Amino acid sequence: MQRTILTVAIALGVLPSLPVAAQDAAAGQRVFNQCRVCHVIEDNGRNGVGPNLHGIVGRKAASLSSYSYSSAMKAKGEEGWVWTEDNLNTYLENPRGIVPGTKMSFPGLKDEEQRKNVIAFLKSQG
Repeated sequence: MQRTILTVAIALGVLPSLPVAAQDAAAGQRVFNQCRVCHVIEDNGRNGVGPNLHGIVGRKAASLSSYSYSSAMKAKGEEGWVWTEDNLNTYLENPRGIVPGTKMSFPGLKDEEQRKNVIAFLKSQG
């Protein structure tokens, strides 16, 4: 019976689509090492040049009271921008294209697999 329900659900497109490629949090941790120049990810860790990214997935942009965000990022937060997986993916590909005027000088991660993996790592950290 359960198998029939699952088959019908798949046929009708009721189930959410599965990601094209599996995310690898361990590989994402290695990618995140380049982010550590400016960011920490530890719970209650200090802010660096950039804000602490612990718990970033699902958090509203520019919402840490302990960090001084750029006006551009504050405006993004005021628009209601939330760091969903999709928004992180877009931002990490081209930060200045998504938030012109951001303080983040990193040019972006052009490799989609690296972005997915680093997002998987970020999800695992909060």
